[in-house]
Amino acid sequence: MNIINLNLGDRSYPIHIASGLLDQISSILSEKNRGQKWIIISQYRLMELFGFDLMGRLKSSGFTTDFITVPVGEAAKSINEFSRIISQMIEMNCDRSTSILALGGGVVGDVAGFAASTFMRGVDYYQIPTTLLAMVDSAIGGKTGINIAEGKNLVGAIYQPKAVFVDPTLLKSLPKEEVISGLGEIIKYGAIKDKEFFNEISNGLENIESFPFENIIYRACEIKADIVTQDEREGSIRRILNFGHTIGHALEAHFGYGKLRHGEAVSYGMICAGWISNQLGHLSNNDYQRLKKTIEKLPLPMLNNFDQNKILPFVKNDKKTVSGKLNFVILDTLGSATTTKDVSDELILNSLKVIQ
Repeated sequence: MNIINLNLGDRSYPIHIASGLLDQISSILSEKNRGQKWIIISQYRLMELFGFDLMGRLKSSGFTTDFITVPVGEAAKSINEFSRIISQMIEMNCDRSTSILALGGGVVGDVAGFAASTFMRGVDYYQIPTTLLAMVDSAIGGKTGINIAEGKNLVGAIYQPKAVFVDPTLLKSLPKEEVISGLGEIIKYGAIKDKEFFNEISNGLENIESFPFENIIYRACEIKADIVTQDEREGSIRRILNFGHTIGHALEAHFGYGKLRHGEAVSYGMICAGWISNQLGHLSNNDYQRLKKTIEKLPLPMLNNFDQNKILPFVKNDKKTVSGKLNFVILDTLGSATTTKDVSDELILNSLKVIQ
């Protein structure tokens, strides 16, 4: 088993990565079991695939376990669903000693983590990501949240899990589109931090069927953990993890959550952000073309014709806007990212033409 330690003082935790890890969780958590309630928050289909087996193993090992399900897709990240989770936990007689297991993709992890951060002013939780995107991104770093009509993740908290359990064998249950979505986030890590890793990903995308997922997942998690260790609350370097996300989130909000997957939207957002980086004189033409061609290896869904002006208000609502100025992530070169406040509305609008 590979273990990456995310070092944050008394909020530090391990990221366990191993094939077949799901079968070992009850054993790993046994020393954390003090007779408290353990609540699995998941989706019903995931409970059928993995959750009920996990629940059975936990019960056989002496854990007091129950489960709560949420809807599929971004609908789970609503204020109503969040409220329903809290109400069910109260009905289940949960208390401050309760531990939550977030079994699912980014949506489940976000809402379960936010519930953990607020229930009884905070209870322990563990991330068990079941999608590629969650394994390399959303399950690590403590970002939790829910959506409102004005934008994605505008209500939330940074609240670290006690551990993350990454089992690459769970990817076999995913539809191809979900794998593609996760690959978008993986490209991001190479683009912002490690050119060799970027090249390895780009070459691997020539044949997605034989893509070296376990090794790639490990390196992506390593990069994420290193950045979060340096900047837990996104005051400086952690901002570069948002490369492609400002426009990506805007595209998600415009087209509708769930209609365009997060990683797909971020992939388009990275093309736009790469173009803006080039226009600002940071990213060379060769590096921009390399980035664009790598992303275009992904079989992304075609975007219907859209009015660029309708995307801009969602960009303006981005939570990275401070005092009316947007902290926009750009690339200096492949493998090196920074932020700037010099991205005009015109540049954003023109960048959107590149993906139409």
